[in-house]
Amino acid sequence: MSGTGEEEDLAAAWGAALEEEGSPESEAAPAVAADAARVLNQAEIDSLLGFGVGPAREAEESGIQRIISSGLISYERLPMLEIVFDRLVRLMSTTLRNFTSDNVDVSIDGIVSLRFGDYLNSVPLPAMLGVTRADEWDNYGLAVVDSALIYSVVDVLLGGRRGTAAMRIEGRPYTTIERTLVERLVGVVLDDLTAAFEPLCPVHFRFERLEVNPRFAVISRPSNACVLVRLRVDMEDRGGKLEILLPYATLEPVRELLLQQFMGEKFGRDSIWETHLAEELRHTDIGLDVVLDEQMMPLSTVLNLKVGDRITLGVAPGAPVRLRCGEVPLFEGEMGRKGQRLAVKIDREIDRRKGVSS
Repeated sequence: MSGTGEEEDLAAAWGAALEEEGSPESEAAPAVAADAARVLNQAEIDSLLGFGVGPAREAEESGIQRIISSGLISYERLPMLEIVFDRLVRLMSTTLRNFTSDNVDVSIDGIVSLRFGDYLNSVPLPAMLGVTRADEWDNYGLAVVDSALIYSVVDVLLGGRRGTAAMRIEGRPYTTIERTLVERLVGVVLDDLTAAFEPLCPVHFRFERLEVNPRFAVISRPSNACVLVRLRVDMEDRGGKLEILLPYATLEPVRELLLQQFMGEKFGRDSIWETHLAEELRHTDIGLDVVLDEQMMPLSTVLNLKVGDRITLGVAPGAPVRLRCGEVPLFEGEMGRKGQRLAVKIDREIDRRKGVSS
């Protein structure tokens, strides 16, 4: 009996201890269950993985990250590029209205310079990445369409009703119809980009392939600098973002043109001064030497020449003579006389590159 009573007392003591500690656990349990049931959205996942972008993200950069980022070339050193993108926005506003038969407003969210690897890691998924090729520049670029714009374009082109937001289904791959419609959208944007560069230089941006995985859309080394333009496309209550990425290696063939402050800048050339200089050069007096013959003599023979000695020329009468300015041969002609003066009639011009008459 005594053993049973001790066991009952021990069980009572344990029960009292559990009751004292049970109240915080019982209150925390529903909260833990609620947190476990909550699902993170895409923005929180990007922030958790360090892919977040924007002013808040830039403010959290460390000192060493700012030093590394400052080594990038700023797009402001290519002023003409901003004019090209402004022209692109105007063209897209018109072509996308015809493409979607809806009111479309296109605006620039920003133009930044960044490294290719940093951008590829910050692409918000799911998205479609269109790989483009600039034929004349023999290099590549990217046109990235985010999921909001993909579903909006599909909804508009397939006859979705106005006033209803495009339905976004997470966790499934894009269908063939969606990929085909996005390819048409990227093709329209690339045609406008070609037209935007046309006043500056002839270039054709050609659609090459469509990717959904950023790893398969690598067109440059991760450390290479790129120019990124973020475009916002609004179709009444629908829309999304479209981003165009051009590596600096792609823009290198037209770098001199993009450095212009305005269209047609001549980098300090003054046409008035050039015209004045050309006119003055035409009135400049120069001396011409008429060369009858040239001979090679030993120095001893030249030193032994005396007054009255004769030097026999190795040319026949009527042979053509050369006119030279210094050491530069200019013309060939015939010797003659006009009045009481010797004269030369120019017959042909000497090609100074080849040293022969033409």
